[in-house]
Amino acid sequence: MRKITIITGASSGMGAEFARQIYGSNQNKKNAAIRNEYTDEIWLIARSKDKLEKVKQEIESENNHQEEKSGKTTIKLAPMDLSGRDGVNHFKSLLESEKASGEFTINLIINNAGFGTYGEFAETPLEKELEMVDLNCTSLTGLCGEALPYLKRGSSIINVASLAAFLPLGNFAVYAATKAYVLSFSVALAAELKGKGINVSALCPGSVSTDFANVASNGARKEVLHGKDPVKVVAHCLKKAKRGKRIILWSTKWKLTAFMSNFVGRYLCARYTFKYNKRPYKHQ
Repeated sequence: MRKITIITGASSGMGAEFARQIYGSNQNKKNAAIRNEYTDEIWLIARSKDKLEKVKQEIESENNHQEEKSGKTTIKLAPMDLSGRDGVNHFKSLLESEKASGEFTINLIINNAGFGTYGEFAETPLEKELEMVDLNCTSLTGLCGEALPYLKRGSSIINVASLAAFLPLGNFAVYAATKAYVLSFSVALAAELKGKGINVSALCPGSVSTDFANVASNGARKEVLHGKDPVKVVAHCLKKAKRGKRIILWSTKWKLTAFMSNFVGRYLCARYTFKYNKRPYKHQ
């Protein structure tokens, strides 16, 4: 039976890095099988087919010299908009069509698709904020639900939350709230699935060097401030997820911030970040 890894938001940033590292680790099929990490297919999901094609070509090119005659992991592209209930239905149809062509199990699903919006809630486009809730919360929840029947003992779910999940943040209100939902949902789901031998992890990164800031600011801030290396963040996440870690934080600073959130008033944090942590947003 085919073993599948699914990565959403895979056209850039951490999603593409997850694909790169998982594919690379699977090229030595014998060693990967011993570690119970081998996957027959990696499905990359994002809206842009062209960007997915580029990621696939780059990954395969980087690993061509490592391929074994005994076979290799296949990268499949599934360009689709996952936003909201319609997106969940698209994902459901993908699973059903694949099942019709042959049985498979999902050994890992990484729900990385999501985005944020900088700025004061009253001054940012409401439609954009609602789209964020649809993708960050509704889609992630639905994808977990649709994937569950295909998960078996030893399978894993990684939901990408954020360091912003630990406290309300001014100028980042909806994003922080959606990631608080992801964190809470993931921990509860981990408790429910423990008896079935299915691991659930919430990755809670702080600033990572991706295109996140450019999207969140609508072009007003091109790069994430003090962004960490996504290669290190992803490698740490995969290592900890294999060990069943429920909440994953990479840097010491992130761990300290998460710990200190237990001692800071929620309103105080929201008010402080609103006044002193301004996040630019370019209005059209």
